[in-house]
Amino acid sequence: MEKTHKQLKAWIQAMLLVKMIYQITATYPREELFSLTNQMRRAVASIPSNIAEGVARGSTKEYVHFLNIARGSLAELDTQLEISKMLEYLPADHPVFNQISTTARLLTSLHKKMASLI
Repeated sequence: MEKTHKQLKAWIQAMLLVKMIYQITATYPREELFSLTNQMRRAVASIPSNIAEGVARGSTKEYVHFLNIARGSLAELDTQLEISKMLEYLPADHPVFNQISTTARLLTSLHKKMASLI
């Protein structure tokens, strides 16, 4: 049986990250609603969405392309979390930083594996 995106560890961890970001940004100041909150939610939703789209494309080359997009969105989110930390919306020891690292590690591993098949 072929793996679906829902069985991939990187997708599962990215979905957990989505939940964390939505919970975190719900506590942000109202004036951030259309700026940092919106940017973070869009970036985090892009990660598992691009993993899923890459799987669905059916070609390894396209899969790797969409994994690259997911990695870019993760880097964008990481920067936005650093901004949040700098603005003191988030403590430096928040568990989301571990979740970012876990997701990044799994996504990088999946990318390397798939890129080696091209």
